[in-house]
Amino acid sequence: MPKVICIVDDEEELVQNLKADIALLKPEWEILTFPDGMKAMQEIIKGQVDLVVTDIAMPDMDGYELFWRIKDYDENIPVIMMTGFGYDPNHVLVRAKVDGLKDVLFKPFDTEKLVELIETRLNP
Repeated sequence: MPKVICIVDDEEELVQNLKADIALLKPEWEILTFPDGMKAMQEIIKGQVDLVVTDIAMPDMDGYELFWRIKDYDENIPVIMMTGFGYDPNHVLVRAKVDGLKDVLFKPFDTEKLVELIETRLNP
């Protein structure tokens, strides 16, 4: 059964480009994309998602809230966060790491690096 990777970001062009780049490197993966955390959680609750890649800064539900909701639902689903911001004024990133967040990628990043990271988290 193919691995299902969920990408969550409100930047539509970035999501579509990332989906296309990952599909070239890993055509056997199924890539689902969502513009917000609520839609992503609806899919995650169906039980088919193997890993989530989410932006941190999004309207309505940010990546941190999505991370904690995923962990409340199933702590075994790996989450990789991505951000264009290096400064975390509320130190939420520190709290998320204490709560189990392992990976944060700073935009722009190399898609091959993301794919390697996904493979690492899918095959611990």
